[in-house]
Amino acid sequence: MKLRWDNQHVRWGVTAFLVIAASMLFYYGVFHMKTLITGIQTFLGILTPIIYGVVIAFLLTPVLNFFEKKIIYPLLAKKEVSVGKKGRKAIRWACVILCMFLFLALIYALIMMVLPELIRSVMGLIYSFPSYVKVIQKWLQSFIEKWNLNSDALDTLNQSITTAQEYLTTNILPQMQEMLKNISAGVFELINFLKNFLIGAIVSLYLMADKEGFTAKAKMLTYAVFNTQHANFIIHSMRFTNKTFIGFFTGKILDSAIIGVLCYIGMSFLNMPYTLLISVIIGVTNVIPFFGPYLGAIPSIFLILLVDPLQAIYFAIFILVLQQFDGNILGPKILGESTGLSSFLVIVAILIGGGIFGIPGMLIGVPVFAVLYAALDKLVHISLIYKKVPDEEQKYTNIDCLDPETHEPILFPAEEPVKRESPRRTAMLEFTLTLLKTIQRILIAIWTFVKKYSIIIFEKVRQLVEEYQQKIKEKQNSKKDGN
Repeated sequence: MKLRWDNQHVRWGVTAFLVIAASMLFYYGVFHMKTLITGIQTFLGILTPIIYGVVIAFLLTPVLNFFEKKIIYPLLAKKEVSVGKKGRKAIRWACVILCMFLFLALIYALIMMVLPELIRSVMGLIYSFPSYVKVIQKWLQSFIEKWNLNSDALDTLNQSITTAQEYLTTNILPQMQEMLKNISAGVFELINFLKNFLIGAIVSLYLMADKEGFTAKAKMLTYAVFNTQHANFIIHSMRFTNKTFIGFFTGKILDSAIIGVLCYIGMSFLNMPYTLLISVIIGVTNVIPFFGPYLGAIPSIFLILLVDPLQAIYFAIFILVLQQFDGNILGPKILGESTGLSSFLVIVAILIGGGIFGIPGMLIGVPVFAVLYAALDKLVHISLIYKKVPDEEQKYTNIDCLDPETHEPILFPAEEPVKRESPRRTAMLEFTLTLLKTIQRILIAIWTFVKKYSIIIFEKVRQLVEEYQQKIKEKQNSKKDGN
C-alpha cells in the first residue's frame, strides 16, 4: 500500500508524533539542564578551533578586500594586465598569506610591548614594596603627631603589620602548592588556547581563500530550504548583519588604536611611569564600548598611585578628558551611525551581553543588539503597514490617539482659555505676595544675624582650644625639664 502524504490521518499521525517528540525533548531539557549544558559545552569545545577560524577570517576579510580591490587589481588594470582563473587564485592566496602575516605580526608586537614592561613593572613593585610600607608608616606617624593622637596607635599599626607578615608566613606560603597547581592548570589552558588558535588560523586561511564559494553554497542552501521571498529576506538580513558587525569592529579597532597612541603621547608629555604598558591597556580595553575605558583606567591609576599619588590624580584627569574626546568627537566621527542604537540601548546591550557571556559578550553585545533592534523595527513597520496605520515615527509624537475609522492621528485637545480673575481675587493675591516677601526679609535678617554671631562664637571657641592646648604643652615641657 502506497503512503499518501495528502491523507488527513497521515498528517494527524505525523503531527502527533512531532508534538510528542517535542514534549519529550522539552521535558529532558528542563529536568536535565546540567547534562544538556555539559553536552553543549563539550560540543562547542570541539568546535572551538572552527569558531576561532571563522572569527579570524571575519576580522581579516576587510583587509583582504582592501588589498585586492584597492591595490592589486587597480594596479593590474592600470598596466593593462589580464589575469586568468589561476592568476586570480594565486593573487588570492598571496593576499591571504599577507593578511595572516600582518595579523600575527601585530599580535607579536603587542605581546613584545606589553610582556617585558609587565614583568619589569611587577618586579619593580615587588622590590619597592618595603619602601612603600615605610612611606605609609612615616605618613601615619606624621599624621598621629600632627593631630596629637594617642601614641599607642603607632604601636597598634606596627603590631598589625607584624600580624600580617606572620599571616603571610604561616597561611599563604603553605598554600603555594595549591597555587602552583592552579598555575599549572593555567599553563595547560594556555597551551590548549594556542593549539586552538593555531588550528583556527589555518582554518581561516581556507575560509578566506574560498570565501565566494562558501557564500554561494550558503545561498544555494537557503533557496533550497525556503521559498524565494523568505530566502531573499534571510539573505538581505545576513548582508545587513555582516555590514553592521564589520562597520562596528573596524571602526572600534581604529578608534581604540588612535586612543592608545594619544594616551602614549599624553603620558610621555606628562612624564608618567609605565607609559607603554598603560597605553596598551587603555587602547585594548577601549574596544569594549562605554565600560571599557573605566576597566582600563582603574588598574592603571592603581599602578601610578604606587609610584606617585599626585601623578595618579593627573592621570585620572587626563583619562577623563581623553575619554570625553573619544566619546563626543572621535568615536562618532569614526563609527558614525554604524549601530543605530541610542546611548541607553548601548548600555543595555553591554550589560546583557556581559552578564551572559562575560567579556566576549560585552564585545559583541552592541552589534548583536543592533541587528535585533533593526529586525524588530522592520517587523513593527511591516505590521503597521499591514494594519493601514501610519508607520512614520514623527506622526506619533504628541498625539492623543488614532482615529478608529480614518487611522489619522488625533492631537491632544486644546487647553481651555484662562479665565480672568475678579478684582477681589487679584487684591487677595497681591496681599499674599506682599506677606510672603515680608516673611522672606525677616528670615534673611535672622539668618544674617545667626551667621554673624556663629562666626564670632566659633572663633572664640577655637581661641580657647588653642590656649588650652598651649597650656598642656607648657606643662609637658615643664615636666620634661624637671626630670
